[in-house]
Amino acid sequence: MLEDIAAAPKPMLAGASERRNRRAGVLLPLFSMRQSRNWGVGEIDDIVAAAAWAASAGFSVLQLLPVNAVGNDVSPYAAVSAFALDPVYLSLDSCEDFLKAGGRDALSAAARDEIAALAASDLVLWNRVRAVKQEGARLAFERFLRDEWQASTSRARKLGAFMKKNRAWLDDYALFVVLHDRHRKAWSDWPSDLQNRAPDAIGELRRESADALLKIAWVQWQLDVQWSKARREARRRGVELMGDLPFTVAMDSADVWANRAIFRTDLHVGTPPDDSSPTGQDWGLPVYDWAALRRSNFGWLRARAARAGQLFGIYRVDHVAGFYRTFFRSSDGKTSGFSPDDEAAQIGLGESIVRLMQPFGEIVAEDLGVLPSFLRPSLERLEVPGYRVLRWEKDEGQYRDPAGWPVMSVATTSTHDTTTNAEWYDRLSLDERKALARIPDMRHIDPSARFDDSVRDALLRTVYRAPSTLVLVTFQDAMGLRDRVNVPGTLADTNWTYRMPVDFGVLASDERSSHRLLELAKEAGRAPATAEASAAR
Repeated sequence: MLEDIAAAPKPMLAGASERRNRRAGVLLPLFSMRQSRNWGVGEIDDIVAAAAWAASAGFSVLQLLPVNAVGNDVSPYAAVSAFALDPVYLSLDSCEDFLKAGGRDALSAAARDEIAALAASDLVLWNRVRAVKQEGARLAFERFLRDEWQASTSRARKLGAFMKKNRAWLDDYALFVVLHDRHRKAWSDWPSDLQNRAPDAIGELRRESADALLKIAWVQWQLDVQWSKARREARRRGVELMGDLPFTVAMDSADVWANRAIFRTDLHVGTPPDDSSPTGQDWGLPVYDWAALRRSNFGWLRARAARAGQLFGIYRVDHVAGFYRTFFRSSDGKTSGFSPDDEAAQIGLGESIVRLMQPFGEIVAEDLGVLPSFLRPSLERLEVPGYRVLRWEKDEGQYRDPAGWPVMSVATTSTHDTTTNAEWYDRLSLDERKALARIPDMRHIDPSARFDDSVRDALLRTVYRAPSTLVLVTFQDAMGLRDRVNVPGTLADTNWTYRMPVDFGVLASDERSSHRLLELAKEAGRAPATAEASAAR
């Protein structure tokens, strides 16, 4: 049962005083990380190099965005599993079975050429990366199946133990992936016996596809082994990993297929009309059946939170307002509204869900956009930091001085869904720049000049000096870059494909850049403890 995940031993959490330490964090999606030997996408092994650079630059938090398995839609906020890690992040070059199978030399010449081309690419070319990684994983698993599993070795027993421990989500995920690969269409279009998980049909699938199901479990096991090691290494350097818990999963996901009772598949999550979107938004994601979830004591959500706590020390709760009240639209667009529709019920629901998440890790709440008036006071009562984004903190055209932001908040200049500081600043009118220059830490900036290094650092210094316990800046804003991660509401091929322009080897050799960021952290009292002190806590 999924409840078994939530009942597992809880991760050791920081005390209240440690959570309120002034810290600086950097947001760099895992897929965006670049090292000379990765296969065109960031991999779990790259986390260690990222943490080493982050520590040298004064960061003690490294946010990665969601890392759940996704399907054809590469958005990490439309996952096909709320629990499985995306196989694309497996570092095959440090995978024991891949190396024993011959490593890259055992791949086809075409695959080796493809890896070189992908490694040099400016963007993550998802389909091509997945194809070549699948070839490598197939080679590695065949070796494991032959030399370990069929020989009942100690490593085979370790996989068996992993499968038993994670059966609550792993079994459904593996079945879903095998069926998806077979039918090449959404589960709602599968034959009815498979749609509805008829025992005879599922039993036959297990017999016919035993090796394919085992391979999926093996990949998740290897991901888990690598993740645990990378997180330990990051913490040894004084850097905590920060995750992201998407509001829900894709309609075409293992979770909806296996847990139909807690989802309304006839409704879509969205947003109501507002000034920026006169017709509102339809995200195409399933709506939670709150009554069914409450009857199960929120078991599935509790298990999600527990899984996040297994992977991260801190995680961001995406679209936290949706856990208080979800705006829904019917599939035909004729019906819409909030669920629940009563304010008292909304507050009760949201606070119940946030409280059930808190034991599993330190959480922050993404509370941006059009919000009900009760949301931020509720989060304050729960002692959950919400976001303060400099460009949106305004009163009647005047920017609010970050010096007045609440201590219980996350201070930042932009998010993965916005333009970078460089692009935003250069698009501001002269009057807007003059208004920004009234903030004390911006007063030395010439509003008539375009974005440059001095503007970059002034914007960072402005939020670093805020009372907020956590400052979280994007990698692009920390470095003064312009490329963005995502443009919401679009299906552009460049969404979710950003790769950092240099690898960590080059970045580590740029001591001036790291020193600049470290000095900002020191000035603001946000410099991290030494790795030794962090490890001793």
